[in-house]
Amino acid sequence: MKAKVSNFIRLISVLSIRKIWNAGLLFWSYHLSRLSKKNLHVGLPLGISIEPTTTCNLGCPECPSGLRSFSRDTGSVQKETYQNILDQLAPSLIHTFFYFQGEPYLSKDFLDMVRYAKKKRIYTSSSTNAHYLNDEMARKTVESGLDRLIISIDGTTQEAYEAYRKRGQLSKVIDGTKNLIKWKKELKSSSPHLVFQFLVVQQNEHQIEELHDLANELGVDEVVLKTAQVYDYENGNALIPKQEKYSRYKKLSNGKFELKNKLLNQCWKMWHSCVFTWDGKVVPCCFDKDAQHQFGDVKEVDFKEIWRSAPYEHFRQSLLVSRSEIDICKNCSEGTKVWASS
Repeated sequence: MKAKVSNFIRLISVLSIRKIWNAGLLFWSYHLSRLSKKNLHVGLPLGISIEPTTTCNLGCPECPSGLRSFSRDTGSVQKETYQNILDQLAPSLIHTFFYFQGEPYLSKDFLDMVRYAKKKRIYTSSSTNAHYLNDEMARKTVESGLDRLIISIDGTTQEAYEAYRKRGQLSKVIDGTKNLIKWKKELKSSSPHLVFQFLVVQQNEHQIEELHDLANELGVDEVVLKTAQVYDYENGNALIPKQEKYSRYKKLSNGKFELKNKLLNQCWKMWHSCVFTWDGKVVPCCFDKDAQHQFGDVKEVDFKEIWRSAPYEHFRQSLLVSRSEIDICKNCSEGTKVWASS
């Protein structure tokens, strides 16, 4: 509880009257749009995701980074690109998530990006497979001021862990976590708030209780269970958990599977956030992994122009009318996540 309170205090400490006003505009314009079925969007993003790199050391079977299957260009973000993004959005921005695809620690500029955002009074978070958190990198992470770090740990044994995290080593995840906790204590820092994220699949669903025990033993601040996205799910998939409460899909009487989420014609994310690829392209959300819906490039156009462009406004309007027809929405987890805290 103490860790959660500290994390919440860090979050609200970045607020200003302008940021609160902007959040209010987004909230009310979203609900007016949802009720009227007309796009009445007002305000700027209060949260964004920036992709440090598309490179990853693992080979996860449902991830384009792991499969090396991107149809878009791959690479790592340039200093000028992310500084340009933050310079434009900082006055209204509350949170920046340094992650989209790839492993952030494989970007040489990752922690510099975090430090730059902290100077702009922005709450920062990221997600990692924790394979690069040696003693020195753990110290630098704590010193960077990163507010929250999600550590993917999808098993309490190597066999269960590598069922999804191909080429991964559970021992490195645990050692990296220990290094972070050590340096938090050494530097008397409450950040980053450490989260064990457990992607629940059939091979590890029996280990959830063990995960909580491990998190408590190590001193991790929070545990989150997450449903797994599977591309080919209609005829079943070896990754889909047997316990339906941990699955993004439900089994029908005919043996087929379908998404639990009913895909209501609304999406809060389209009002309050967006994603920047490593090369500055603006896409609607994290489900557009191959950046098929590009609304503009911040290296070429001012962000406000992109945010208010006809294609972006048309996209928002289309999901208010028929979200089920939008390709990237068809496997969306909104409303089907499982959360649990230690």
